[in-house]
Amino acid sequence: MSHWGAFRPTVDRHGEVTAARGDDLDPAPSALLDNVVGSVRHPLRIPAPMVRQGWWERGPGPDAGRGAEPFVQVGWDDVLDRLAGELDRVYDGYGPAAVFGGSYGWSSAGRFHHAQSQVHRFLNCLGGYVRSVNTYSVGAAEVVLPHIFGRDADVLRSLTSWPLVAEHTDLLVCFGGVPAKNGAVAPGGVTQHRAEGHLAELARRGGRLVLISANRHDLPAELDVRWLPARPGTDTALMLALSQVLVAEDRHDTAFLATCCAGADEAIAYLCGTVDGVVKSPRWAAPICGIDEATIVELARSMAGQQTMVTVSYALQRAEFGEQPLWAAVLLAALLGRIGSPGGGFGHGYGSIGDNGFPSHSIPTPALPQLTNPVREFIPVARIADMLLDPGGEYDYNGSRLRYPRIELVYWCGGNPFHHHQDLARLRSAWRAAATIVVHETYWTASARHADVVLPATVTLERDDIGASRTDPYLTAMQHTSVPYAQARDDYAIFSDLADRLGVGKTFTDGRDPEGWLRHLYEGWREAYGPHRAPDFDSFWRAGRIAIDVPPPAVLLGDFRADPAGHPLATPSGRIELHSPTVAAFGYPDCPGHPVWLPPQEWHGSARVAAFPLVLLANNPATRLHSQLDFGPHSRAGKVAGREPVRMHQQDARQRGLTDGEVVRVFNDRGACLAGVRIDAGLVPGVVQMSTGAWFSPVDGVDPVLCAAGNVNVLTRDVGTSRLAQGCTGSRTLVQIERWYGALPAISAESAPPSGAPAERASATIAAPRPTTVPILEQIARMGGWA
Repeated sequence: MSHWGAFRPTVDRHGEVTAARGDDLDPAPSALLDNVVGSVRHPLRIPAPMVRQGWWERGPGPDAGRGAEPFVQVGWDDVLDRLAGELDRVYDGYGPAAVFGGSYGWSSAGRFHHAQSQVHRFLNCLGGYVRSVNTYSVGAAEVVLPHIFGRDADVLRSLTSWPLVAEHTDLLVCFGGVPAKNGAVAPGGVTQHRAEGHLAELARRGGRLVLISANRHDLPAELDVRWLPARPGTDTALMLALSQVLVAEDRHDTAFLATCCAGADEAIAYLCGTVDGVVKSPRWAAPICGIDEATIVELARSMAGQQTMVTVSYALQRAEFGEQPLWAAVLLAALLGRIGSPGGGFGHGYGSIGDNGFPSHSIPTPALPQLTNPVREFIPVARIADMLLDPGGEYDYNGSRLRYPRIELVYWCGGNPFHHHQDLARLRSAWRAAATIVVHETYWTASARHADVVLPATVTLERDDIGASRTDPYLTAMQHTSVPYAQARDDYAIFSDLADRLGVGKTFTDGRDPEGWLRHLYEGWREAYGPHRAPDFDSFWRAGRIAIDVPPPAVLLGDFRADPAGHPLATPSGRIELHSPTVAAFGYPDCPGHPVWLPPQEWHGSARVAAFPLVLLANNPATRLHSQLDFGPHSRAGKVAGREPVRMHQQDARQRGLTDGEVVRVFNDRGACLAGVRIDAGLVPGVVQMSTGAWFSPVDGVDPVLCAAGNVNVLTRDVGTSRLAQGCTGSRTLVQIERWYGALPAISAESAPPSGAPAERASATIAAPRPTTVPILEQIARMGGWA
């Protein structure tokens, strides 16, 4: 099992995958499976424990050499002794609130060898760690939607099921689209890819699709789609104008607003201009979003006359003021009165991930317990650079005034922050501010290259595990096909050895080896699921897979709509909050108590377009999951001269004298990257597109940064969506593009970093931390804290 699907690998005598065939049960296997070929014994695998030479020789401390100095190979006993001593130093001297436990959880589809669970369990055995909350994918949604619907509604995970959309929806209005490429992937894997089939079924039945996006590829090309290419970042203005038409023409559902919503009067007052003197009419919205007034009016009337579903992709909220398009879409759907009805209402994330639109299991799938974290400090996940650069600095988050902790040690296992994060020149500076960075990695990613201690981990095909996801109708016995590469070890084995050295071995392992854990987790799940409904572990393992029951298709908020008093929402009013007194009381100008139009900094209307006239859409790639296996055959086939492609309209290319296949420099004042031009009529003029996930390859001597491989996050802005959610804003930025002249720089990510001679066996004693730039008064205060 992989996150992009079940498959059957062909493995040669060296343990390498030579072919990966999609599972027979899958009607539409993902092409991403091709990236597995050649990955198990790839030259970029990390063969042995590697330590940055400066850290090994001089000890911990902030260091500009991180990411630049060579590594030395160290024996397992030496590195674990040294690392155990460093963990002792930090936990004893600074406490658990000085340790950041980083992981993004995507490294394996297996539930036991889930890297995030492994590292968090280990750190909790030591006393805890500073954690991150929310995700890069939907950080704004995870905060604002509970204010609108209540936390119990789980609007992100309980969308109206695809079969009901296919059967009942007359008009699917897709803000940001339903991209097929994203639907190939789901946490824990997808045995059967079905979402595209349901979209096609809707179209065959006579349902209509409207795409509101500057990128035609956000809905499958083979579907008959009405494309309204709104300017990026202006969806909120268009939604407000559609809502204003419904109110002005008395097409809104006043009965639904009265029984199921709170705050409609305040929201409608804003639409009508009572608040600021500006009526949010189609005439007002047309010059903002680039859709003419008559089209907006006609679309609003069409939506009011039939069963309409309003969908919003994840990308729309992954931007400055990203809370607003979500809230405005809920307002639009509420005015239509379709929320809670089959095939109507509101949905966030159809197509953004493969398991959205399918009902979740009532019994959680097997998972390694992470134990209890007693540390209260946390950060929103996209604020990691702020935390490392501004320890002690204050910030707002969801009604609270918080302070960034001072982090001495970062322990990262599973995930690549140099993929997910924005403004990589800034992140690299932040990464160099900590005293110690520890990473478990399988390949020489940018995160490994910027670490002090790199421990080589196994890949999925080198270990046994259980594959399962929250919606998949199967449990998979993930049986290893290859022995571990070189000196690589499972995360569990690494943490077990470290835990023994630190005196918490029994707490971490609970007396079980990996097979013991697999049996324990499976039998625990089986007991909850019903022992008579599933075979014992040995039978499951021999079978290789078992089918499990999934709930029937469901309607989002169907029970609430049928009986609002009997099934109230967990909001202060018990209803959908179109205006939230709670959020309004926070007093955030960048996220008031109801949906509003706020012009972002990075859009066509910004003063910045004088220098950077193109809006760049930075979305998930079609050729890989995030940055995983960027060296794989399918990912490589999508490159241009080895660089990530930048897609642009012929008109923009012609203005710059560019042709298809040329290498160009894409740049703004945050950095630059190289890319290969692809002319694409599916984009509107003034808008270009690059996918995330190219492996960060900074060219030496270029300030602030030039990525030779085309990592788009050297260009994106590292700010929060608003004071409310502090989510990621990486989906859009302003750039300029010019032809690249001269020789192409080498892509450093294509080869292992330089390494020195293997280190001699050393004492476990840790050198004293080198002096830092912390002001003397803060050092004195910290010493008082120790006392």
